[in-house]
Parts: sequence; structure tokens; C-alpha cells
Amino acid sequence: MAEKRSAFLLFINTNPKETANYALVGEGVTELSISYNPQTNTEQYIHQDTANTELTGYQPNAPVTAQVVKGDPAFEFINDMRKSLPIGSDAHTDVVMVDIFEEASGGAYPAQKQPVSIQIDSYGGAASDPLSIGYTLNWRGSGTEGTFHPGTRTFTESGPAARTYEEA
Repeated sequence: MAEKRSAFLLFINTNPKETANYALVGEGVTELSISYNPQTNTEQYIHQDTANTELTGYQPNAPVTAQVVKGDPAFEFINDMRKSLPIGSDAHTDVVMVDIFEEASGGAYPAQKQPVSIQIDSYGGAASDPLSIGYTLNWRGSGTEGTFHPGTRTFTESGPAARTYEEA
């Protein structure tokens, strides 16, 4: 049986300058997918009929459109960013992606913590639609593997030999 979309959760750190405080991104969000945006280099030599394409990297991001849900911590954090329009390191935080379809250990699930920058894309919507805010989570470098406990909202890096994706 296929897993439901609700088996993949994304939490955003709403307190990036101090002790992490993770809020579930979900209220008012009807779709959230990570676009991996593979980067390639293609060459075709004059004696070849078929080109050679090499995968050179990825540029992941996650565009999000959320309905305004007053009081939701994730919305309030993003809306504060909309009001201040931060740039550079002021637009940085991290997200934790949690696969709750995998076996849990002590209430924690396999997860990846990913540094991101947040760009505000839009605010408003059509007259007959709910008020919405559009933003994009842009990956910043590599993430870290570990576990996340949704009940306590804590991320723990994997063991003493924790590796980032670039090292894997």
C-alpha cells in the first residue's frame, strides 16, 4: 500500500538566532513538494550521434503557498519575514524533513536537518480565494542526517560519526 502524503512532515525553525523552535508546516498548506532541480552538463562531440550528459549537482528548493492561518507558528514566522523582507543571513533558518512512515525509535523518526534561506514570493490571491502567502525554501549547502521527535520537536544528529550529505 502506498504511503499517504501526511507520512512526510516538514518542520521549520521559527527561532533561528537562538535555541531552535520547530513548527510544523501544514496548516493552510495543501501541497508541498521538494524540487531537486538537477544541474547537468551536456556535450556532444562531432563524431557522436548521442550527447553525453553528466549530473553535476542539485539546487533543491520547496515552493510553498499557504493560506493565512492566524496564530499558526509557521505562518506567523513567515508573515513576519514578509513584513521585514530580510536578506542575506537574516533570511536564514533550517527545516527538518521527517519520514514518519519509517520505523520509529523511542518516538523519534529518521530525519534530515537542512539549512535554508526563505524568499517571500507573493501575498494576496483571487477575490474568491482565501488570503495566501507564497514563499520558497531554498537549500543552503548540505543537510545533516539524524532523528526527529515530533512530540518534543527535537532533532538529534546521527551518532558520533554524523555525516552531511556532501560527505556521503
